[in-house]
Amino acid sequence: MPPLPPSAPTRRKRTSAPRQNNTRQILDAAEKVFAAHGLSGTRMNDIAEASNLPKANIHYYFRTKEDLYRATLRQLLDDWLGDASKWLSADRPPREGLRGFIESKMEFSRKRPEASRLFAHELLSGGHYVHGFLVDTLRKHVEQRIEVFRAWHEAGLITQVDPVHFLFCLWAMTQAYADVQVQMAAVLGKPHLTGRDYATGTQTIMQLASVLLATPPAAAQPGRDTK
Repeated sequence: MPPLPPSAPTRRKRTSAPRQNNTRQILDAAEKVFAAHGLSGTRMNDIAEASNLPKANIHYYFRTKEDLYRATLRQLLDDWLGDASKWLSADRPPREGLRGFIESKMEFSRKRPEASRLFAHELLSGGHYVHGFLVDTLRKHVEQRIEVFRAWHEAGLITQVDPVHFLFCLWAMTQAYADVQVQMAAVLGKPHLTGRDYATGTQTIMQLASVLLATPPAAAQPGRDTK
């Protein structure tokens, strides 16, 4: 078989880039449309219009509406887990890791509230389309984070805590700024939450999470009997 011409890799790279761009464009549009109308209330025409692409292009990448819905959920869940893997790592000090994770989750809620609402709606509907992800990928991911908290604790960097329920609390606090932001804005007397509100929320959640951080032992004072 003759070798491929030198230009072949370039052609593959050129064709894959538009495909990735189109797929992301479709998924980003689908995220908003599915969040607004749900799976049953969404038509492929709606997503084609929102993505500024022909309906035929949508069907080229995603055969059915259900396939597109699954892919949309998978994209947002992969983004979520990527942030957690980046920040909740034994290679980072716990204060830095917790702050980075909380900030990234709050930024996600601020910039992509539709994604959080879409996931919440799917769970409230029974989680049929994410069940496999929850019992496999998410569970393994949480088990890895448990090891991080265990390493921090064994190093004397954090106090004893149930890491799974601690993560539940962080998820709930940060995602609330997307799921119920209308309620929060109403209580604050605003049409919508502002950047300052998200910054204040981030700092407040970090203050609560800081209870986990171990207090280093006080250094002995010169000339003072420490017995």
